[in-house]
Formats: sequence, structure tokens, C-alpha cells
Amino acid sequence: MLNIGVVGCGNISGIYFKNLTTLFGNVRVLACADLDTEKAKKAAEEWKIEKILTVDDMLSCPEIDLVLNLTTPVAHYPINKRCLEAGKSVYVEKPLALTYAEGKELVTLAQQKGLYLGCAPDTFMGAGVQTSCKLIGDGMIGAPVAASAFMMCHGHEGWHPAPAFYYDIGGGPLFDMGPYYITALVRMLGRAVAVSAMTSRAYEERTIGSQPLFGQKMPVKVDTHISGLIRFESGAIATLVTSFDVWKHGMPCIEVYGTLGSLKVPDPNTFGGPVLCATSNDKEFREIPLINPYKENSRGIGVSDTALAMEEKRCNNASGALGLHVLEIMEGLIRSGKEKREIAIESAPSPAIPLKRDCPKGMLCTE
Repeated sequence: MLNIGVVGCGNISGIYFKNLTTLFGNVRVLACADLDTEKAKKAAEEWKIEKILTVDDMLSCPEIDLVLNLTTPVAHYPINKRCLEAGKSVYVEKPLALTYAEGKELVTLAQQKGLYLGCAPDTFMGAGVQTSCKLIGDGMIGAPVAASAFMMCHGHEGWHPAPAFYYDIGGGPLFDMGPYYITALVRMLGRAVAVSAMTSRAYEERTIGSQPLFGQKMPVKVDTHISGLIRFESGAIATLVTSFDVWKHGMPCIEVYGTLGSLKVPDPNTFGGPVLCATSNDKEFREIPLINPYKENSRGIGVSDTALAMEEKRCNNASGALGLHVLEIMEGLIRSGKEKREIAIESAPSPAIPLKRDCPKGMLCTE
């Protein structure tokens, strides 16, 4: 069993603690750390975590095999680097880093030290996207020629207790939510080779509508509407729109269009369905049975798979290389909007490692 130390006990940590302590049987959360010691104490008490440590203590603890980095985006790169330099494998919430150069440095460092680097999201390992990948791989809709993906809302200041980082460098709709959509598209359509985009922001300042900071103003430092195109090595072209400037919309989460049919892919920020398919012979879309048991919120499956990969000495599915590819695509879209030109993509994602579909829920095993 792999021992995990968790850095960051904030908003997203609850579902990780829940699943890593009650669902996935090949890992154990041994320790947690947070700048706010009260948060760490609360998490340790709720989830029966043995040790409350500082980050320094965690990195020097010989019992910890993998650090789970759940800090805010600005801290991802420095903490990831410290972990790797200390000889610890690390799995981080998205994005891998704030820049492609930083992410590339981390991937190279992990390779040089023979360590594992993993990166969220792992939602693509859930039943919805995995079923979609299998349908495409089986040729159900023929050769993919295009896709569309829309993530549009009016931002997070109405509900999040500390929303300022969503509008700071490393935030915005693309870096916050784009990884779910781009990762799903990459796993379904393969390596991206070029991107182009137009970007804008509707507001220079936003007002917090949630407690405890209700009424406070915050500056908007990033573009909040990004309309982009992604060209894949296969020739398929995806349209991707991410926005914090839209109140309501009726656009699909993801659709993939092939030479023989079309596929409706569920929200890539979730794990379940429905998955709907319509071939050239179908008058209407029909629902396709899901192929794996991870239909509910299974965040942490990427951590569990990384633990299994470390044991089997193979690539992990939610790998640093995949996170780096997604990061380069996002940075390329922002650059394209500023420079008004197409941006080439140099990186490539790691291959997907098939997992058995008949393993008991909570236990992963490879084909």
C-alpha cells in the first residue's frame, strides 16, 4: 500500500480525502499539511489521518511515497519542484504549472530522478469519457473530423468562499475549467498539433457575492472569454469556448463528429453519463451503456492509478506528460489571442494505459 501526504486542505480536498480513505484500497493517507493549521487539524480529525506535518517535515518523512499537491495554482510549480528535488513523487491538481516552461522543467526533473509526476484532472478515467473513447476507438462514428466543447458560466464569485484566485494569473475559465475539456478531447482525439484563439474580458473588476468576503471588489487580471480552435494530428479540428462572462447558455458540453455519426459526451468535469450516439442509420441519438463503474465523483482515481503504476513500473494515465500537453495547449490559446496567429504545439501526451473493466470498484488493475 502506498503512503500519501496531502499538501493543501482547502475546498477541493474533501472529495480526495473521502475517496482515498474509503474507496481506493491501494493507498493510505498518512499525513496532511496546510498553511492554516486549523484546516489540517480538521481534516486529520475528520478522516482519521495519523500525522499533521509541515511541508518540510513531509518531504523529509521516509514513510511518504507520494505527495498530493492540492494547493492553489500559483503554488503548484514551486511545491511540485520541491517534492521532486526531495526525492518524492508528486500528483498535483490542475494545472501542472502556470507556464509551459515550468511544466516542461517538472516533467524533465521527474524523468531525471526516476520519479512519478501526475496531474489532474482524472475525470477522463470515469465511465462517461472512457465509454466515449471506446466508441471512437471501435469506429462507431467513423473517423473523427471535428468536435465542439463549451464551458460557459458567470464565474465563481457567487459561491466560492475565496474566489480571487480564479481571476488572478493562473486562473480564468481556460486554466480553471479548460483542463477537463482539453484532457477529454486529447484522450478521445489524440495529440494536438496547433491552436488559435481570440480572447477578451467583459469586466475589469468583480464583486464577491459569497461569504465571508461578501461585497469586496477584486481585479480581473486574466481574459475571461476564450474562443479557440485545436487541430489534432489526426486532422480533426475542435472548437473550444471557455467563459466566465456568460449568464446562461444551451450549448453542449462536448460533441464529436465523425464520418459515420456523432457522439454526445457528458460533462468532462463529472465521471458519469449519459453518453449518446447517433450513426448515419439512426434517426435520433441513443444512450450507450457505460463501460466502467466510476459514475459518481471518483476524484482520486488518478492518484490510485499512479500508485498502481509505481508498483507496476509503467506510465500513469493522468501523467505529467498529459498535464504538460494540456498546459501547452492552454498557453498556446492565450498566446494566439495576444499575438493574433496560429501557435504550433510541440509536446505529446503519454499513451493511455487500458484498465480492466471487471475489477471490483476501488481496485484498479491493467489489461
